[in-house]
This record gives sequence, C-alpha cells and structure tokens, in this order.
Amino acid sequence: MILELQEEAHAGLLAKRCILIRAVYEFYAQGSTYDELHRENRNVRSRWERYILDTSFKFTVVGYNHGLSQRWQRDVIEGFSYMNFMGKIDMRDPDIVLGCFEEYAHDKRPDGKHNADGDFCQVYFGRLVRSNVSHRYVRVRQKASQVSEGSARSLIRVFDVKKRSYFGNTSMEAEVSLLMANQAQASPGKLIYDPFIGTGSMAYTTAYFGAFVYGSDIDGRQMRGKGKTPGVLRAAAQYGVAGQIVDLCTFDVTHNPWRSGGLFDAIVTDPPYGVRAGAKRLGRKQVREDRPPPQIPRPNPDEPYIPPTKPYELSALIIDLILLSRYLLKPRGLLVFFLPTVTDSYEEIDVKSSLCEGMELMSNSLQDFGSWGRRLITIRKMTTNSYPPPTFESGQTSIGEDKFVPAHKDFRERYFQGFKKE
Repeated sequence: MILELQEEAHAGLLAKRCILIRAVYEFYAQGSTYDELHRENRNVRSRWERYILDTSFKFTVVGYNHGLSQRWQRDVIEGFSYMNFMGKIDMRDPDIVLGCFEEYAHDKRPDGKHNADGDFCQVYFGRLVRSNVSHRYVRVRQKASQVSEGSARSLIRVFDVKKRSYFGNTSMEAEVSLLMANQAQASPGKLIYDPFIGTGSMAYTTAYFGAFVYGSDIDGRQMRGKGKTPGVLRAAAQYGVAGQIVDLCTFDVTHNPWRSGGLFDAIVTDPPYGVRAGAKRLGRKQVREDRPPPQIPRPNPDEPYIPPTKPYELSALIIDLILLSRYLLKPRGLLVFFLPTVTDSYEEIDVKSSLCEGMELMSNSLQDFGSWGRRLITIRKMTTNSYPPPTFESGQTSIGEDKFVPAHKDFRERYFQGFKKE
C-alpha cells in the first residue's frame, strides 16, 4: 500500500496505532522490471544521496507469495551498486535500512509449478522509516516490560493470551482484539460497552487505548472466575487498566436494565456462535407436545435461583444486537462484532439484510478458515433520531414479498454437520 503523507512523523503515528503495519518505508521507486526500478530510483537521487558518504546501512530483499534464494537476493543487492554508498555495512543496527519488495501474483504459476526468482509482477524500493522510539512501561506480574511505541505490532506480545493471568477457551487472540479496538476507534474519554464480555479480551485492548469499558454477560462465572477478585479485573490489573473498567454486570441482553439510550460511543463484542460456546438467552426450551412436561424441582431457599436458558439462534441474535446498538449508541457511534459465515453460501445481502433504519455498514472483512470464516463487521449509527428499546422478538427479515434467510442462520448446527449441502 502506498500512501501520501505530509511528514515522516505521520508515518510514525500510523505505526503506533495500526496493528497490521509491520513496517513503513519511504517510497523511492517501483517497476515491473529492475531496469525500470533502477531508472526511476536514479531520478530521485535527491532523496537518498545524503546517505552516501558516512551512513551505515543494510539491504533487505523480500518476496511476497514467493521465497527468494540467497543467490537472487545477493544479485539484486549488487544491482544497486550505482548508489555508491561509502558507509559501513551493518546488519545489526544500521543507520538506514533499504528494502526491496517483489510482488508475485500467486504462490504458484498457472501450470502448477512454483514461481521462479524474478517472475514478479511488480517490485518496490524504499527506505525504512525510523523515528525516535520512546517506551511505555506496562506492569506485568510485578515486572516492567518495555513496549515500543514505534510500532503497535509489539502490543500483540503484550496482550498474548498465553501470558494472561485470566483467560478461557473462548478468549479472543491478542491481534484480533487489538484490531477490534481500532475498528471501534477506542480513545481517551470514550465509553465502550461489551454485552458478551466473557473473559474480557476486548475490554483490555480498548481500555489500553484510553477508553472506559462497561461489560456484561449472561453467565457471571465467565467474568468472575475463581478467587475473591473477578478474573477480568485481575487481568485488567496485569495490563495496568483496571481503573478503566467501569463495572461488570450479570444479565441477559434480552432482559437488560437499560432505561435510556445514547449512552455509549461504541459497542465492541464477539457474540457466541456455537463453535466453542453456544449463545443463550433467558427462557425455557420448547417442549414437544408428545412428551410430558419436565418435572421442575421446588426451589431450595438456601440455594440461589438459577433461571433457565434456551438457545439464542445466531441470525436472530445479530438482528437484536444491531437494534440494541441503535438504541444504546450515541449518534455516529460504532458497533464492531464478528459474524461467522459459510464460505460457499455467503452473499453480501446476508449482512445488509440484518441492518435497520439509521444503521449503516462501514466495513466487512473476512478471516478465512476454509469451509467457513468469520467476518469483522463495523456498523455506524448514522441518525440522531431516538428509537425505543428493542423488543427482542425479531424473526427473519423480509425483502420484497419473500422472506429472506441469511446463510449464517442455524450456523451452529451446520458447523457440526460439516456444512453439508442439502
């Protein structure tokens, strides 16, 4: 990706926040062949000639969709000899790093054979942008670990689930939870809600970027864990953001305590869709007429009452979540969530059919797992109108005269059946 920035410092700002940015290079030249690239690079001599005399340097050559041989990399580097750098070659800590990136269209050729070195479709050349790197200290298990502010990629190691003091089998991986925090535009002073907070993966990353977080879940055990201090708060303290967690409450979103809307700047969540844990809502399962009603034991006054729950079908959950978000979000507020989809049967209308008046789809990105995938959906509230709270009695949406059934309906059942076609 090539961007036009006014200052080099702006590239540093992007790298501090964008999780998927591995490196930022100052663009020098590109071409479909190295002859074109070298010709263009000579025309921008003014950009790199100040490094000729006494600057230590190193070259890197990388192939996208193809691994390059050492001999080819050496030949490419020697092709830049006309730049005539006089400084020391330093492979560990050079003053500048010059990178060459070869883009191959596919990992294999049309005949099925592997790509050959040099069969790229485009090659790019530039200088790695190196800014002054400051450090921030995050208290982890009573030890201060440095987090480079020069690149947000280092945060993936900080929020690594394996190093977290409290996590569960449904905890979101660090990289994805950081992406969701960015999609929600978490920043200081914002109030963000997670209605399916579970073990709190999204709470830690959004709080790290300065937002205040409110979380709820139908199963309080997910938030509490074992111990006097709730597990979510223990992990938040590990990252130094316990003060950003406003509160944690146990309730079903379909029987929520909200009595006024327009409260939150963003809602970011990962609704349970049945692969590792199925979605539940309060209520009793439907009983077949040919079977006797279940025997309900008398409540024991010495034990807490545990209300019955029933499955929450995914397509109905998504519609209800969007309606709830329209009610709870401030104008221009964002809803960010994951939606699992079946690869063979997914269509764009599956997501758009779930939208309601005043809510607009902003982005739809796929994480492909083969026969199925999950889509990171971002929806913005575009209206300033007030709406009543949802009734949570949504069914299938209608398009025209026919009822439309999205491909993610009954996803849990289809997943365990191996997505067999009917």
